[in-house]
Amino acid sequence: MSQAVTLLSGGLDSVTLAYHLREDWGLDLIALSFDYGQRHKKELMVAGNMAYELGAEHHTITLGTNDGSHPYPKPLATILAGSALTDESVPVPDGHYAEESMKQTIVPNRNAIMLSIAYGVAVARGAKLVAFAAHSGDHAIYPDCRPDFVAALNGALNLGNAWADPVPEIQGPFLNISKADIAREAVRLKVPIAETWSCYKGGDIHCGVCGTCTERREAFELAGVTDPTPYADLTKHYAEVQS
Repeated sequence: MSQAVTLLSGGLDSVTLAYHLREDWGLDLIALSFDYGQRHKKELMVAGNMAYELGAEHHTITLGTNDGSHPYPKPLATILAGSALTDESVPVPDGHYAEESMKQTIVPNRNAIMLSIAYGVAVARGAKLVAFAAHSGDHAIYPDCRPDFVAALNGALNLGNAWADPVPEIQGPFLNISKADIAREAVRLKVPIAETWSCYKGGDIHCGVCGTCTERREAFELAGVTDPTPYADLTKHYAEVQS
């Protein structure tokens, strides 16, 4: 069976993509998760659980850790500081992502770093495909989720690994579909939706109001399918917003 290296965050999109690659494309999966200092580390545990359920080979790759006993090596997350995803002093924005709130959640060069590592794994393991779950709704928000970014990164990595056999290709199978389409796909593929994790706040259950939770809830509403995700009680939040 052909192999694919896929990025697996534990979120709805990446888990649905992994099921799609296995069920629809018949691929054997090498799933990579990344500890980049994110405050919502719960996603790493979820990713491991999802990989187990998929029967996928799974690796969690750290982009820098330090026990504090020595200033070096310096964790990558401390150098790429200032994002709400990695810095607890920066609040995670609630509601829909607009340009200003989006900037708070950018981890500089994150997709290029992760995809480059995944590409290296693909070369080492002889896999033809590297996949990630960016979708059309990400395009306006994150430049590194756009088709032209994928094409440019493919070109550079193909040049740098022209000796490989095969030369892998980075693909975003969901690049031209919406989050609502992914929700429908998740239901069709019998993804354990309630077990996936999207929330950037990293609590015990989904907060329901951060950008990713808002996007997740609306995707199921637009798709017209049931969302089994447990969310925090939103009554207090809406009362505070209206007051």
